[in-house]
Amino acid sequence: MNLNTPVFSSFIRDGLRLAFFDEGDPSGPPVLLIHGFASNANVNWVHPGWLKTLGDAGYRVIAIDNRGHGASDKPHDLEAYRPWIMAEDAVGLLDHLGIPEANVMGYSMGARISVFTALAHPDRVRSLVLGGLGIGMTDGVGDWDPIADALLAPSLDDVTHARGRMFRAFADQTKSDRVALASCIQGSRDLVSRADMGKIEAPTLIGVGTKDDIAGAPEKLAALMPHARALDIPGRDHMLAVGDKVFKKAVLEFYEEVAGR
Repeated sequence: MNLNTPVFSSFIRDGLRLAFFDEGDPSGPPVLLIHGFASNANVNWVHPGWLKTLGDAGYRVIAIDNRGHGASDKPHDLEAYRPWIMAEDAVGLLDHLGIPEANVMGYSMGARISVFTALAHPDRVRSLVLGGLGIGMTDGVGDWDPIADALLAPSLDDVTHARGRMFRAFADQTKSDRVALASCIQGSRDLVSRADMGKIEAPTLIGVGTKDDIAGAPEKLAALMPHARALDIPGRDHMLAVGDKVFKKAVLEFYEEVAGR
């Protein structure tokens, strides 16, 4: 069991090689982690301490590098990044590992993918944790075309849009394929209807930083769902909420109730 530097493997789905790690207690309740846009499993889940937190608590911790990210293949066709297609990647990983049902946790784009997973395969999702995305799941999170433009710009110096600069700098820092990411941000923005949110029966925790200007209110999204609760992560913005100790504590308490020990 390696909770600091996980060993990555891969599997094939939809003609793509997709990377993942499978760490923690192999007999513990499985938690499938789905990272956000322009991130990867290491950046989203290992560096902020989620792998160690969940592994120390006795969970089997599985995380995928979404297509276009990390060590996974990176198609340049925006249609390859529809959230329902990436949801099938997540289910394909569960199939590959022989896991019938998992607790699914996603951050930002990963939260959207998690919801599409729960809608298409409710029998595979024991619980949901949605981080970094509140009512923006149904109402949208603003104009993201400048993000694609920023990713395709010759250099960071050519980008003036504030959010575009943030994501371009992040993509440069992680040495990402910026063309793949531009396709991803254009292809993965499909919204979930309010009626569909109401169909999700899995117990759900929705955590959003109080300084997050992207996600939208978690309380409004939770109100649409029959078994959801909202969590305000104090003083954190979209980038910093993911590793916050308040978020981790709330998730561990939530999993004590619902994760299937």
